[in-house]
Amino acid sequence: MPRFQPHPERRPVFVAGASSGIGEATARWLGATGYPVALGARRVEKCKEIAESIIADGGEAMAVALDVTDDESVSEAVREVESSWGPIEVAISGAGDLGVGRAHEISVEKWAEQIDIHLVGAFRLYRAIVPGMIERRRGDFVFIGSDVAVHPRPWSSAYVAAKTGVDGLVATVQMELEGTGVRASIIRPGQTLTGMGMNLDQAQTEAMLNDWISFGLARHGNFLAPDNLAQAIAAVIGMPPGAHMRVVEVEAEGKLTRLPQPEKQ
Repeated sequence: MPRFQPHPERRPVFVAGASSGIGEATARWLGATGYPVALGARRVEKCKEIAESIIADGGEAMAVALDVTDDESVSEAVREVESSWGPIEVAISGAGDLGVGRAHEISVEKWAEQIDIHLVGAFRLYRAIVPGMIERRRGDFVFIGSDVAVHPRPWSSAYVAAKTGVDGLVATVQMELEGTGVRASIIRPGQTLTGMGMNLDQAQTEAMLNDWISFGLARHGNFLAPDNLAQAIAAVIGMPPGAHMRVVEVEAEGKLTRLPQPEKQ
């Protein structure tokens, strides 16, 4: 009976969307814990700055240009990393931005862009990396999803559709990968303090939040830090072979309530 291979001592990681937010935090966290980290994003100069910081702190890192909406860019980035470091053992698919607007008001072009970057982009990366993992009978591919796939939010129809699609993709490939030694996992963050959505004007923000409140989707104002997601990803990929953290949901806790004061006698 074949046995699961132990993780190799050296596990190169490719982080897509590493120039900011969850991707940057994940690259820094994994780099600090001994993983060689390749940072990919369209903002390659920003990735280079982060990689230099990781190296200065004693880690191993490199930066590559990556546009997940372009087939050749994805293929070339994977080739560049593997020609320098050998096979990619861990991939984190987290590239994306947030375009908001009511579905009857947003343009078809803007709506489709969200699907391309979040869903098709994740598939492009998966298709470029996972066949090699299957040949080696090991590897981790982690998709960054969202809790909107479970609890949709107004003003986010494209993002919701894309992340729901990612959920479906992961559920499907988990079945297809059964018995290969390769693990596909999805992290579903709740509201996280990143640069996404920070380009909205005040009127848009107020209208969107009022719609969220109407449906009970803004229960408290606490946000996750990107490091919270980096820790979850580290836990997923650190799980010994033979076990699989398939879906991990990470949510911000609400504010602590005051303890009831005893009544004065």
